[in-house]
Amino acid sequence: MRAVLPDLFTDVLTRHGERLAVSDAAGSLGYAELLQRARAASDTLARHEAPGERLRVALYATNSVDYVVSYLATLFAGGVPFLVDSAFSPFDLSRIAEDCGLDLLVHAPGAEVHAIAEEAHAAGGEFGGLAVSRVRPFDTPRPRLLDATEVCRFTSGSTGRPNCIEFSGAAVSAAAANWAKGTGLSADDRIACFAALSNGLAFNTSLLAAFLPGASLHLSSGLPTATRVVRLLESTEATRLVAFPALYESIVRRAPKEGFAAVRTAISSGAPLRETVREEFTRLTGVPIHNYYGVAEAGPLTYAADGAGSGLGAPLPGVHLLATEQGIRVRSESMGSRYLNAPGVFEERVDAEGYYHTGDQGHLRDGTLHLTGRTSRLVNVGGRKIDPIEIADVLRTAPGVLDAVAFEADNQHGDPTLAAVVAVEAGVSTQSLRTHCAATLPSFKVPGILRLVDRIPANSIGKPSIERLRRLLSEPQSTSDPQSN
Repeated sequence: MRAVLPDLFTDVLTRHGERLAVSDAAGSLGYAELLQRARAASDTLARHEAPGERLRVALYATNSVDYVVSYLATLFAGGVPFLVDSAFSPFDLSRIAEDCGLDLLVHAPGAEVHAIAEEAHAAGGEFGGLAVSRVRPFDTPRPRLLDATEVCRFTSGSTGRPNCIEFSGAAVSAAAANWAKGTGLSADDRIACFAALSNGLAFNTSLLAAFLPGASLHLSSGLPTATRVVRLLESTEATRLVAFPALYESIVRRAPKEGFAAVRTAISSGAPLRETVREEFTRLTGVPIHNYYGVAEAGPLTYAADGAGSGLGAPLPGVHLLATEQGIRVRSESMGSRYLNAPGVFEERVDAEGYYHTGDQGHLRDGTLHLTGRTSRLVNVGGRKIDPIEIADVLRTAPGVLDAVAFEADNQHGDPTLAAVVAVEAGVSTQSLRTHCAATLPSFKVPGILRLVDRIPANSIGKPSIERLRRLLSEPQSTSDPQSN
């Protein structure tokens, strides 16, 4: 089967020639330059052999021009890029490498990859500041990719480990084309992107989608402070801002008076944005925030074109939504195919009509989607889905822990966060538990709220009572209770 994306990117990069394609703090590349560097880097990757099939290359780095070059180089080399969140821990990375049968790892030279990678084979040159390492072979069988798969991305799922979603080239292309069409993206747009390209928000709205009409993509890595946001917006004269709700909250707190003159559209996704934050951001900057709803497994689904109201907008082209008592079901041209490392789990959530059960509850009113809650147990923190069962299992392995329950709660600002109530023996502290979690979990999975108790409150049938656990978090910590925060 002939791959879709290499030919599509070649056509797009050739067609837009000398226009500015992508930039970061270190420099920029025009479309023709990007094609040239990606082709050269693909020759380097192609020299590595895969066991009888396409090369599997994990991109484990923050946003940069070099990241984009590496992504395109993998496609041009006939390989499959696996976009791994740079916030994933070395432990998660090791599980992904084994689950997915990875061959190569593109990473920052200082990244903790020694547990799975051999000495770097290439650094610098076409890959700029990134290194390329061979992944050590594992004894476990290597799962077979679908013939149509051209890109793999990850989401936390019900298996308690990152699920690898396989996407066909046609699905990736449709996600970008339908987003560009549905949001009016044009060659005159300059996109300031503060979301990781491994995440669906950036991948669907700011990578291929930007290149199709000849727009420019401006990347930032590191902590997205209000000052850094304003600096990038001013230096690039960005017309679009793409970010998670936490960034908009930061801007509202800092209340900058300049920097947004050229911005016409701000796009938010990944977690609910509080209405007060949206209103205050627009009052300060004059820029409307357009909500966007997407699901990792199904791509971009809705867009609020008017930037007003509390809804998540109308379905994008190629998207069909159904709001039922069982939750929101979606069918899109950008849907993934399956989980490579969790056979049958994805398929169980797709019904006979091809609709994917999102786990979200809500309704359609006047064609606009409104979410009201979740039907699944996953916790949405800052746009990342977390399985609380995985967190509780990790906490239970800590010394002195008797039992643990993790669940979603509100932090002091009223935003959703991951909380855990842990039954412990004397002498266990919240700091020791945070250190234990940080040793195996990425930082975003470490509970933001920890309450230590002598025993977990249970309901009449012996199961943990989430209602009582939530109430416990709001009560003052007793001096007789184990230490908590």
